[in-house]
Amino acid sequence: MLDINLLRENPQIVRDALARRNMDASVVDEITTLDQERRVLLKEVEELKAERNRVSKEIGRSKDSSEREQKIKDMRIVGDNIAVLDEKVRQVDENLRDVLSGVPNIPDDNVPLGKDESENQVIRTSAEPPKLDFEPLPHWELGPNLGIINFDQGVKITGSRFYVLSGAGARLQRALIAWMLDLHTRQGYEEKYTPFMVRSATLFASGQLPKFVDNLYHDHEEDLWMVPTAEVPLTGIHMDEIMEAGTLPLRYTAYTPCFRREKMSAGRDVRGIKRGHQFDKVEMYIYCEPEESEKEMEKMLADAVETCELLGLTYRILELCTGDLGFNARKTFDVEVWSPGCNEWLEVSSVSNVGDFQARRAAARVRDEDGKLHFPHTLNGSGLGMPRTLIAVMENYQQADGSILVPDVLQPWMGGISRISAEEVSNV
Repeated sequence: MLDINLLRENPQIVRDALARRNMDASVVDEITTLDQERRVLLKEVEELKAERNRVSKEIGRSKDSSEREQKIKDMRIVGDNIAVLDEKVRQVDENLRDVLSGVPNIPDDNVPLGKDESENQVIRTSAEPPKLDFEPLPHWELGPNLGIINFDQGVKITGSRFYVLSGAGARLQRALIAWMLDLHTRQGYEEKYTPFMVRSATLFASGQLPKFVDNLYHDHEEDLWMVPTAEVPLTGIHMDEIMEAGTLPLRYTAYTPCFRREKMSAGRDVRGIKRGHQFDKVEMYIYCEPEESEKEMEKMLADAVETCELLGLTYRILELCTGDLGFNARKTFDVEVWSPGCNEWLEVSSVSNVGDFQARRAAARVRDEDGKLHFPHTLNGSGLGMPRTLIAVMENYQQADGSILVPDVLQPWMGGISRISAEEVSNV
């Protein structure tokens, strides 16, 4: 959430930021109007309360019973007026918070201008996409041929956009998750196992509510929400806390299944397991001092890239333009890997610097050495996301005979399985 003082003192900064995001800036005027209304109401309430306090003292000193009784009656009316104004202040506060919470973060000055994802900039490509010496199969053919992906069973159990991984396919996904968690631990992140359901306040703190309410799964009876990403509970860990000086940076990694209502249409983009309502992801998350957030972003991006490199995947890094920047983000780099069966680049990580946007919503603060409180910066990035990483491994390591070699780094988690084939699972 943006600082209300910024909108009071420099509303044009927010207008310009929204214009860079190709968004309507009229919300700034709405916030300004609500804030002015709130301050007028607060002034009236404070004046009435001051009057009540003054007259109450007079009543205590008064010797005239009739005068005292009249003042008591007058103060009952004042008290009723205060109650009415307090309720108006509460309603305006609520409206102001709702409107303010829907304003996205201000893009970093260095983020390139652009209208949508077509204007994202490729920063670096690790290599030319490899050319296989046979016609590669897409995973939606490769997986069923090997008996490791079953679309019909997923549809039967739940519905469209669900699937079942079996045998070595299920184990390969589990190996990827376990290996990535161990890798990020070596990179300096502390592993967390968090709840897969959270309260509304936690989703608000992370910036998911109220903006993305239509994309979330909600248990209305318990008022709990299925997590759309581990970023949400990792934001909640330090919600309403004051962290002491010298404790930052705090670097966390966590695995969660993720649940999102995806609005999908028929076509190439939704073939196979690339997009669904449920998927797995390993997340990286950092709390740091504001002056360190750029350096921490470089680290997180390097850690995501190392994950791709150790898997032997060809990757590229994109800097998102203002028109494609996420709601919470000041700056974002996407990491995409080449998948020869799909014949396209697949996003496996988005590394974002959020600034103090989430910390402010979460009331997560840091006490400096002088005892003053300030908001830390937070960063988040996939490290990496499924199922696209699984797709890339399957399609890049497929062989001419239709089998899949298991990357060397994953074999310790595969129980000796080095090749996935239709006939048998061979051992080294």
